[in-house]
Amino acid sequence: MTQNYREFRTTVGGRELVVETGKYAEQTNGSCVIRCGETAVMVNVTMADKPREGMDYFPLGVDFEEKMYSVGAIPGGFKRREGRASDKAILTSRLIDRPIRPLFPKGLFNDVIVVATALSVEPDIQPEPLAMLGSSIAISISDIPFAGPTGSVVVGIVDGEYVINPDAAQRAKSTLTLNLAGTKDAIMMVEAGAKEISDDEMVGAILFGHEEIKRLCAFQEEIIKEIGKPKREMKLYHVPEEIDAAVREYASEKLDKALDTFDRKERQDGQDAVEKDCLEHFAEIFEGKEREIKDALYYLTKEKVRAKITNTGIRPDGRKLTEIRPIWCEAGVLKRVHGSGVFTRGQTQVLSACTLGMLSEAQKLEGLDGETYKRYMHQYNMPGYASGEAKPLRSPGRREIGHGALAERALEPVIPSEEEFPYAIRVVSEVLSSNGSTSQGSVCGSTLALMDAGVPIKAPVAGIAMGLIKDTESGKVSILTDIQGLEDFLGDMDFKVAGTEKGITAIQMDIKIKGIDENILRQAIAQANVGRKFILGKMLEVIDKPRSDLSEYAPRIITFNIDPEKIGDVVGKQGKVINKIIEETGVKIDIEDDGRVNIACVGDGTQAERAKAIILSIAKDPEIGDMFIAEVVRILPKVGAFCELAPGKDGLIHISRLSNKRIESVEEVLQIGDKVKVEIIKIGEKGIDLKLLEILND
Repeated sequence: MTQNYREFRTTVGGRELVVETGKYAEQTNGSCVIRCGETAVMVNVTMADKPREGMDYFPLGVDFEEKMYSVGAIPGGFKRREGRASDKAILTSRLIDRPIRPLFPKGLFNDVIVVATALSVEPDIQPEPLAMLGSSIAISISDIPFAGPTGSVVVGIVDGEYVINPDAAQRAKSTLTLNLAGTKDAIMMVEAGAKEISDDEMVGAILFGHEEIKRLCAFQEEIIKEIGKPKREMKLYHVPEEIDAAVREYASEKLDKALDTFDRKERQDGQDAVEKDCLEHFAEIFEGKEREIKDALYYLTKEKVRAKITNTGIRPDGRKLTEIRPIWCEAGVLKRVHGSGVFTRGQTQVLSACTLGMLSEAQKLEGLDGETYKRYMHQYNMPGYASGEAKPLRSPGRREIGHGALAERALEPVIPSEEEFPYAIRVVSEVLSSNGSTSQGSVCGSTLALMDAGVPIKAPVAGIAMGLIKDTESGKVSILTDIQGLEDFLGDMDFKVAGTEKGITAIQMDIKIKGIDENILRQAIAQANVGRKFILGKMLEVIDKPRSDLSEYAPRIITFNIDPEKIGDVVGKQGKVINKIIEETGVKIDIEDDGRVNIACVGDGTQAERAKAIILSIAKDPEIGDMFIAEVVRILPKVGAFCELAPGKDGLIHISRLSNKRIESVEEVLQIGDKVKVEIIKIGEKGIDLKLLEILND
């Protein structure tokens, strides 16, 4: 044990939590191992010695590493090692990033990398909240400048009671999963999925969680006091005062004129012209300082736009604080697609397409929760043309995965159960135009697509994004409904709320300042409720309930049960029996271990019923008196004709039962391939005896 080893203990949600430092990863700037029960997460943070050259934003990198050894499993795939991060790991990385990013000093352009690694995981104690908490501890005890610490918890609602970091059984019953992070003074990040809970329940959960966060921050302050390194003196980038003053004096009136329009393109063209003018004017005065001139102009623009909102209540496009941009919607726009919808709000436009499939097409997930399946899948794409940029297409990034997960979380509570609707459901949202809150546009567009597809959702869902402008000098707060891109870029908060008429299904809040208080939170949620219901009304004017029929191109699925012991008979040796049924009927067949059978076909369902009849004939033990439509498959000329009652199940019509008069050979009456109606008259050790009722050949 090293001499620097220290151990600190507290409790979280009634469980002991242990923080270890000074034992591992000694070359990092800050490191800790955080344990709760049998779950252990290591967090390491490092910072580059010098700023990255040419950098104009804070290069913070955060990764959450899912190690399969932590749950005693070997990864799948050919290489048998961890590869690309799972969607859940990416979403956890975003959860760690969002509350800590605003707390680093402005002008810090050194690379900072945070790596959280799940070392050991027990099912009842999730590693994600420990990774979030451990990131704050590792940074806070390091020499990296940081305005933390932050605390992080998960809040659930179980049997009407709030629960901190619920265990597996509690998570299964909970009507809320709330990831919450903040400082001792304010809330920094909220991300939640819920089963239509009320505004008051959501606010109560956030405030309940914040009380635990305050205690965790106090715990960290004691750790920092004992072992924290002195913060490094950093040379932070800033715009020199002489450049800032000169740009303000020269460009202020010009910028006022450029911003004095509600047309986005005209405003942007005006801003570009002012920037070009400034660069030319100051080219010799401040030679080689183009970046500083641009930054001074950016800060001046931000100040003017925010002041106009704060002082006059007028937004860049002329709207009032609570006003929503014009909305129009469509449903059923793609005829060969199972369900489709278009949602347009201002310059934000999303096309969503719904596809229905067999349950076997559900997404298989391999992670620390074990092997699981996701029946409802929502995916989000935003190509460069959506924002008018000439960018090549790339695979989905963290933003796309995050936005898709948020929309999925918003809609999942209203998706019918597998028993009610035995389909796998995939919705893809294609952003066609972007100017603010495309994630919530995808929630709305996907609701339209699901209803157009005939998915019997429990209630339609709409989403809206709220913004915040907080004046630091006066303390005046302006909460904006339905923010556009500029307001998000220059504002202090992006707060997305989705839900039904009844209640909230998802929330995501990102803060760019050092947190918000209870009053702002309550006002934002209440204002979002009004806006969300207004948007929902516009959507319901287009389609107000799920269509009663599926698309003619969607699969029809019938579900029934057979004796699990008969599954082998239905499948047959090497799948020969079931493959023959599929070949004959053109259907898709899934058989579960419990004997549940799903059959899918496109069209009126006739072939599915035919396949069902064949399967039931195989799975059902034959009884005397049962009648079948059978095919002659083999003939013994002097003995009789063998008929296939079902795949793998034959019976014999003795030659004496083929005709009322004596015949010399079976072929006088039947040929191989003939269709006959037969009745079982005897079941014995040697097989099944049949009686010919009718020859069905044309």
